[in-house]
Amino acid sequence: MAHVVIIGGGFAGVWSAAGAALARGAADLRITLISPNEHLVLRPRLYEPEPDLAKVELGRILGPIGVEHLRASVSTIDTGRRVVVADGQEIGYDRLVLAAGSKLVQPEGLPGAERLFDIDTLDGARRLTEHLRDREDYRAVVVGAGFVGLEAATELAARGRVLLVDRSQVVGDQLGPGPREEIEAALDRLGIERRLGTTVTEVGDGYAVLSDGTRVGADAVVWSVGMRASELTRQISDELDHLGRVPVDQRLRALPEVFAAGDTAAAAFDAEHTVMQACQHATPLGKVAGYNAAADLLGVPLRDFTPGPYVTCLDLGGAGGIFTRGWDRRVMASGAAGKEVKQRINQHIHPPVDDAAKILAAADRVHLELPFFPRDEETDQPDRTAARRSWRRAS
Repeated sequence: MAHVVIIGGGFAGVWSAAGAALARGAADLRITLISPNEHLVLRPRLYEPEPDLAKVELGRILGPIGVEHLRASVSTIDTGRRVVVADGQEIGYDRLVLAAGSKLVQPEGLPGAERLFDIDTLDGARRLTEHLRDREDYRAVVVGAGFVGLEAATELAARGRVLLVDRSQVVGDQLGPGPREEIEAALDRLGIERRLGTTVTEVGDGYAVLSDGTRVGADAVVWSVGMRASELTRQISDELDHLGRVPVDQRLRALPEVFAAGDTAAAAFDAEHTVMQACQHATPLGKVAGYNAAADLLGVPLRDFTPGPYVTCLDLGGAGGIFTRGWDRRVMASGAAGKEVKQRINQHIHPPVDDAAKILAAADRVHLELPFFPRDEETDQPDRTAARRSWRRAS
């Protein structure tokens, strides 16, 4: 029996499995997902106060659609023999989907690095939560003022004093100027101090040292700088991009028998942009890569990757949230309205469970128009009624 193997149990891996099951239909095709964990972790939600709520049991997704789950870690991909090695066991494949995700880049040579916290993994988020649980007025230093750092800092500000540190001279450098004024206003409202053009050079017991020589009090130092694709990409291609991702074509093929999805895939979003390492791209990438891996074996026409519009949703804790649209990140909603959209999206990323028909129907929806707040022509203010209608249509 032909065999599709998927490496990774995150958004891209899970949706690759569902995409492959969709293409398989009633055909005779074996599908196996390899992941060491029993849960899909909803990584974009790990900044929230209770990270254990940000997980879904893999068996409730894979079981109903007839996908096997091998709980193991892949160490080797032998593309010549079409074999992967997982915890010492060789598993043969006819088509492979690499969806092994990405991980936080750890600082090299930083004294006290073992004291750092992060929210990159469920275990990391649990460690930070337990460290600060039931504590009030703690002092936290967040290193990195990008997507993750901003959400961590604004959430931590609810019960403590936060210092946000970044090498850049501006907050949210990756986000561009579009939402910066709104972000700065939110940080001011929450009393979050910024030290820009600097970083942390030492972490000690109850303190951190900045690159300008300043020593600051710190009950927790949270590292959120840099992401890189799984090292398994090196076993697929020698031509990786700056994030360590594998180049793929429009059908997400990296090699004749290998497809890539999620944070491991350097896929074109359009003529000018490459996909982001984010769940809004990992999910459709997985749906297409898995479908195509199975379709390629079954003689079914393959699908092109056609993502929906690019959006950004950012939780800013007690100051609300921001929702932007387009690569220039035009702010469509902020404050309470932005928070509402963010919370809806956080719920929307939960996959269906226990129902094969719903799971496969979701796998068939690749191009998704996410909610946005159009402007009311008369008031030039966000039209929330239209936005809610847009959300319901997208759902």
